[in-house]
Amino acid sequence: MAGLVAAFLFIGVVAYAVLGGADFGAGFWDLIAGGAKRGREPRHLIDASLAPVWEANHTWLIYCLVVLWSGFPGAFAAITTTLYIPLILALLGIVLRGAGFAFRKATVRTEEQRLYGAAFALSSVLTPYCFGAVAGGLASGRVPTAGNGDAVSSWVNPTSVLGGVLAVLACSYLAATYLTVEALHRDDRKLYRYYRDRAMAAGAVTGAVTLAGIFVLHADSPRLFDRLSGPALPLVVLAAVGGLVGLALLWTRQKTGTRVAAAGAVALVVLGWGVAQTPYLLGTHLSVDEAAAPDATLDVVVGVAVVAGVLIVPSLVLLFRLSGRGSVGVDEHPFRDAVTRADRNTGTEGRQAVPAGGHRDAGTGRVATATTGAGLAPGVPLDPTALPPEPRPRWLPYALCAGAVAASAVAGARAVRRTRERARHGRTPAEPAD
Repeated sequence: MAGLVAAFLFIGVVAYAVLGGADFGAGFWDLIAGGAKRGREPRHLIDASLAPVWEANHTWLIYCLVVLWSGFPGAFAAITTTLYIPLILALLGIVLRGAGFAFRKATVRTEEQRLYGAAFALSSVLTPYCFGAVAGGLASGRVPTAGNGDAVSSWVNPTSVLGGVLAVLACSYLAATYLTVEALHRDDRKLYRYYRDRAMAAGAVTGAVTLAGIFVLHADSPRLFDRLSGPALPLVVLAAVGGLVGLALLWTRQKTGTRVAAAGAVALVVLGWGVAQTPYLLGTHLSVDEAAAPDATLDVVVGVAVVAGVLIVPSLVLLFRLSGRGSVGVDEHPFRDAVTRADRNTGTEGRQAVPAGGHRDAGTGRVATATTGAGLAPGVPLDPTALPPEPRPRWLPYALCAGAVAASAVAGARAVRRTRERARHGRTPAEPAD
């Protein structure tokens, strides 16, 4: 059961690397896009692509934390009491990044937009670097089993620096690839060339740093080097092939399979790291079985993970599909003037509101504005029959959520009861059961 929980945990790590990593990489390209005039179009594509999905992508981090502290509390304690500096910096970066992204879209003054944009972009680089440094500290065995290891050398070392740099580069490559495909979907050749060139550059630099990292790992983390060149070598080779295929698809303007190839390359790198660490959670010590929680707790964790997957994964797939079709996102599809049902009841349907400074043509009924680019443009009277039907109550999703929560609560209560009975019998074997 401990191995199954570890597999569920690593699924979350891979998902966060592929989805959340692309969001962090978008912030990197936002940082180096240039001034307000030169970087307006690239930043607009970032905002339009990121806004509908960025919050959903980072739910995987919460999932990983919950599974780690529930399924492997000893490892969680060791990691958080040793690597607390990069973890605090990463969490601070996530908060500042979200605030900067949200406030930049809500402000109108250029100075404030620059301030919030800088917070968003710099945090998007700081956070993946810190996560990569944490992974390097774990992989090189610098986190003791009892925790409270060296707070500085555990993440300021050659392997951690390599992990942080590779994390930033991989996120940048992912984001540039996704944005290139998005530009292709919009038939924007200028932005396609802009992000294609950056994706090619990021892929090349990532490959060069990876080759140089071989010598770093050989000197600083011999066990990790031996495992990556042994059991995990097929995954590393496939990751390199996937990266090359993704770059080739970008160059040939292919929409289908390009994002899958790039995401697959990054996912295989993360999987290679997982295989290299097996069977240890802390790189060179504390195996999965040794760090596992009691069987009753693991049963509940597996049950909750399965229920969460059944409920959440279809929702995420639907969100990404709607986002890809342009069905979500107010900035890209501003609300048009529409007839409300109150207007229908009062008999004013089919008539547009007259903005300030405008007038209605008495012969055609069209609305004209006095100022170009402001107010309502001249339009055709709206058809009230085109209104969507009245929304119907949809109780089934709520019932499924309530049932899943109830089932999880019952399973947890039963597991806790069994654990308490085992502990009581273990302390006083002769004591009769209640």
